Amino acid sequence: MPATAYIALGSNLGDRRRFLDQALQLLREQPHVRVRQVSSYHETKPVGGPPGQGAYLNAAAELQTDLPPHEVLRLLLEVESRLGRVRQERFGPRTIDLDLLLYEEATRADEELTLPHPRMHERLFVLRPLAEIAPCARHPRLGLTVREMLERQAPPGRELTGVRAAVTGSTSGIGRAVALALAAGGADVVVHGRRSRPAAEEVAALGRAFGTRSAVVLADLRDEQECRRLAEEAWSVWGGVEVWVNNAGADTLTGEAARWPFEDKLRELLAVDLTATMLLARDVGARMKGRGEGVILNVGWDQADTGMEGDSGQLFGATKAAVMAFSKSLALSLAPEVRVNCLAPGWIRTAWGEGASTTWQERVLRETPLRRWGTPEDVAATARWLASPAARFLTGQVVRVNGGAVR
Repeated sequence: MPATAYIALGSNLGDRRRFLDQALQLLREQPHVRVRQVSSYHETKPVGGPPGQGAYLNAAAELQTDLPPHEVLRLLLEVESRLGRVRQERFGPRTIDLDLLLYEEATRADEELTLPHPRMHERLFVLRPLAEIAPCARHPRLGLTVREMLERQAPPGRELTGVRAAVTGSTSGIGRAVALALAAGGADVVVHGRRSRPAAEEVAALGRAFGTRSAVVLADLRDEQECRRLAEEAWSVWGGVEVWVNNAGADTLTGEAARWPFEDKLRELLAVDLTATMLLARDVGARMKGRGEGVILNVGWDQADTGMEGDSGQLFGATKAAVMAFSKSLALSLAPEVRVNCLAPGWIRTAWGEGASTTWQERVLRETPLRRWGTPEDVAATARWLASPAARFLTGQVVRVNGGAVR
């Protein structure tokens, strides 16, 4: 029966991407090796070695092979030689570097080979790409999964290092704040918007300023086909997503939509706030469960289960209560691999709050024990925590971010 092995690839000389591509191609041509998965490519600063060398492009790959470990190592060295690898200086620049990290549960140490790789658990540039394809692979000596080793190596304040995230409706308001909070925590973030690429690119650029990767996917979530395309494209950007935030919601409170008939507002809210959330969460959740890990955050409303007078209360109460109930059921369906929670913001100063009348301003302060409007950043901070390892024992919960309001 074929064995599973994991290797690390790196290059910091010449056309780095071409060298990684060629190394993988040469491995694919071997009769006793099958390349099953390859991570996305990560650019990293060199660790150790002589000063002045260029940045590395790193990746990880999963192999299936009937070769024993020493023969796999011999094959990797042969590929390095064919691609011009010259071993002159320890940790010096190289056209290609191939390391055997794990081979099943094998542990050994001799003059030729040490398994697991003796430094893999200390190297972010190894763990980040490896976590993309094998988060649950376990270090046979340490007893830790790849994801757990990565969490231990994350710098302070970067608890989401190595996490790939997507946030719907992230060009403004709460979604924008959530996307930037996740990036600040070390996550790579896919920014989603409906139609404004400039607005989405602006958020992506701000995210990259935290030293993480960012990408943009536009999709109209009123269209079920567009929901499916968004899930597929966001998943494909870096080969997977560990955190998915369904934040997108229809704005029926400001602009022309505020004057729509009740029935039109209901159709819009049902399509975007409820149907899109359910379709995206189910699609992405199934992918996450198959891979063995993930976090989904949906967005409800703190007054959905207590009620608020008026058309808006009826509209948002119905749609957001459905999202909250769905989130609890989905959490049961996807456990234990995937955690699903729901944020229920209260009075948050978004576009509608900025222009609210004096009567509404007074009502917000009266109903909120902390005596202020919430901000998108308040919600984002909670989302970042729920996405992090610190909340690993939380699923199926509705978390109210509302300054203590009980009605």
